[in-house]
Amino acid sequence: MKAIIYCRVSTQKEAQFSSLERQKEELIVFADRNGFAVKRIIEEKHSGYEIDREGILEVLDLLKDGEADAVLVSDETRLGRGNAKIALLHAIHKYAGKIYSISDKGELQISEADSMVLEIVGIVEEFQRKLHNLKIKRGMENAVKKGYNPRKNLKNNTYGGRDRKEAPLEEIVRLRNMGLTFNDIAATLKGFGYNVSKATVHRRYKEFEESQNQQHS
Repeated sequence: MKAIIYCRVSTQKEAQFSSLERQKEELIVFADRNGFAVKRIIEEKHSGYEIDREGILEVLDLLKDGEADAVLVSDETRLGRGNAKIALLHAIHKYAGKIYSISDKGELQISEADSMVLEIVGIVEEFQRKLHNLKIKRGMENAVKKGYNPRKNLKNNTYGGRDRKEAPLEEIVRLRNMGLTFNDIAATLKGFGYNVSKATVHRRYKEFEESQNQQHS
């Protein structure tokens, strides 16, 4: 299994520096003893209550990109403390990563309370995803009911395709003239691969109105 060794101390003090070195040495032995292939050793001096840490963000990137499957730590507090720890446990799980610690002599064992919080977070995230998809569906249905045909109106349309940098102004104007709200327009366009927010749609439409006013003044 490909692993990242992660070591952290909270201050720049000399005593903490020796602790950082000790963590690294012990984790290298731990990895070798348990058959881990160490892909990266990351050390940092930062508070565990903060999530804005270069080292831990690199850990998440490596897991997300599939360059590692596990994170090795001395104990769970090295990963983080308080809410930061919960957020990181959730993110690592989301990227299908596993956490192993010396203190647990194997895979990290989280408390019942932490496990319950992570379950709640997962449920909330899943419902947020469903709500997002429902907004897109609602916007598309409203547009179609009012006569909008995306296959005909959107050129080179790719359902669920890559994000486009520019919102299609012609379609924004067309949908707005059909009586759709800016929120519904944004949801409709997202359903067809345009990564646009309600604010972007509103701004583009206002720019269009201003240009039209200037032409007639």
